[in-house]
Amino acid sequence: MTDIRLRRSVLYMPGSNPRALEKAKTLPADALILDLEDAVSMEEKDLAREQVCAAVKSGGYGHRELIIRVNAPQTPWGEKDLRKAIEAKPDAILMPKVSSPAVLESIADHLEALDAPESIAIWAMIETPAAILNIKDIAKARRDRRTRLTCFVLGTNDLAKDTWAQLVKGRVPMLPWMMFTLAAARAEGLTILDGVWNDIGDPEGCREECRQARDLGFDGKTLIHPNQIEPANTSFAPTEEEVRRARLVIEAFEKEENAKRAAIKVEGRMYERQHLGMATRAVVWSEAIAARDAESRG
Repeated sequence: MTDIRLRRSVLYMPGSNPRALEKAKTLPADALILDLEDAVSMEEKDLAREQVCAAVKSGGYGHRELIIRVNAPQTPWGEKDLRKAIEAKPDAILMPKVSSPAVLESIADHLEALDAPESIAIWAMIETPAAILNIKDIAKARRDRRTRLTCFVLGTNDLAKDTWAQLVKGRVPMLPWMMFTLAAARAEGLTILDGVWNDIGDPEGCREECRQARDLGFDGKTLIHPNQIEPANTSFAPTEEEVRRARLVIEAFEKEENAKRAAIKVEGRMYERQHLGMATRAVVWSEAIAARDAESRG
């Protein structure tokens, strides 16, 4: 099985809440964003930084990918956040307000100056109108290995605030920006995560939005409450029917009589060679999820 990193459910946890940081060790999220920015008041910034970095250093989070979201470098806390986060050695550092490639170039300079371990990746929040307008160039920053860019995270709340777009059901005002950002991410081989669902009392609404994001092509969704994990995990997984059909397509193309054929018919439906790649991805994805589930049970 191809080694892939599942990021179906990526849960924000407030760094100022020690009980939340401890509880996160038991939650079935694929990844955790330990937050020093929006979820933390100005009075608790220093406390959150110490608690988050200590939690990452102490471990105990199992398979869960650990990401520290720092404050922007130009804020009073940004420089120290970045330095302490590097010392803690999370899987990634999430940078807010990445509105141009220059931001990533500056962070790369900081990483080099602080001798950051190569294992630490950089994730970028895409949450400003300027970021949408510059998204192709921001994505291209991945070509410079110094930036360590691996993932885009949509900040839909900030986009709504800055553009006056309404966060309505179906997200029609957001769809052009979402797809433009997704296309830029895919062009450069980046993971891309959808923004949050704000109504924690409506997990079914979250499920519907997760399914929309999955249909649009996103890898997963950022979350703000544990009751959103299950909707995300199930929505960003291929269904049993999708996996069954994918296996049939793979088996059909592997037959000797189909070795040179560009298109074949399976169960009355035509499939071209490009569908073989899509089928393979569905099977690999389902196997990765099964392995994760087995690991969690074991």
